[in-house]
Amino acid sequence: MASPKIEAVVVDRHRMAECPVWDEESGQLMFVDISAGLVCRWDPLSRAVQTVHLRDQVGCLALRRGGTYVVAVGTCLGLLDWTTGQVQWLSQVEKDKPHNRFNDGKVDPMGRFVAGTMPEPSGPGVWAHGQGSLYTLYADGSVVRQQDGLGIPNGMDWSLDHRTFYHVDSLQYAVHAYDYDLQAGCMGNPRLLFQLQEEGGMPDGMCVDTTGRLWVACIDGGQVIHLDPETATVLQTVVMPVSRVTSCCFGGPEYSDLYVTSASDGLSADQLSREPQAGHVFKVTGLGVKGIPQCRFAG
Repeated sequence: MASPKIEAVVVDRHRMAECPVWDEESGQLMFVDISAGLVCRWDPLSRAVQTVHLRDQVGCLALRRGGTYVVAVGTCLGLLDWTTGQVQWLSQVEKDKPHNRFNDGKVDPMGRFVAGTMPEPSGPGVWAHGQGSLYTLYADGSVVRQQDGLGIPNGMDWSLDHRTFYHVDSLQYAVHAYDYDLQAGCMGNPRLLFQLQEEGGMPDGMCVDTTGRLWVACIDGGQVIHLDPETATVLQTVVMPVSRVTSCCFGGPEYSDLYVTSASDGLSADQLSREPQAGHVFKVTGLGVKGIPQCRFAG
């Protein structure tokens, strides 16, 4: 079993750092701060972080081309030009659900952007059930709702053969699998893949490695778990120095570094004093596995 090394590489205290994406084109790490409405870009050479502030909570982003990115902001989808900081808005969903917003998302192997919506909490740790949906943004700008009646759709990725779509439902403490039609971009036959116990934290962001196994960040659990989808067993647990672990992705020149985001929102003053690295972004090395480059939106 590999012995990992954990290093804080982005040491700003973000409120809700999420959705890390390694941009191979620039050799930089992209991520968002949901609560602050920020899209962030970290340069591992200069260690500098650049940001673009958007008008609402930024649920997630994905790669596109030439310094542009897909962003899910509030209940809107758009294309962000990093140089100008301007967004070309493409679509808005769920106008009948004013308390919903986009959460996590990822581009499928054919260049479509899949993203989920979730309800805002009505109180600390209190969410309405069955309000979340999964949407697909196609290259032509059209949007189709794929699934509804979900809790909090979260971390998502595809199997190595692209025939299975995985996603976390945080509210159900579960990882689900779907049959995936890559040509049409449709999903069906939902089934429970793995049920987490509440004491281990709520499952959040997720990614796949080159062996087809899953890495799931567990918020309020202070850990990232390595899961075998074939046997539904936990292979390894990476214990992080902060409790509110939000998401993860592989990156670096060889895709052997696991980048892990975290949050400071939701912690009391006493908890923050005991977790000085809350809200930082971490790099985990020495895991003995590699990840897969993330796909770019084709639109």
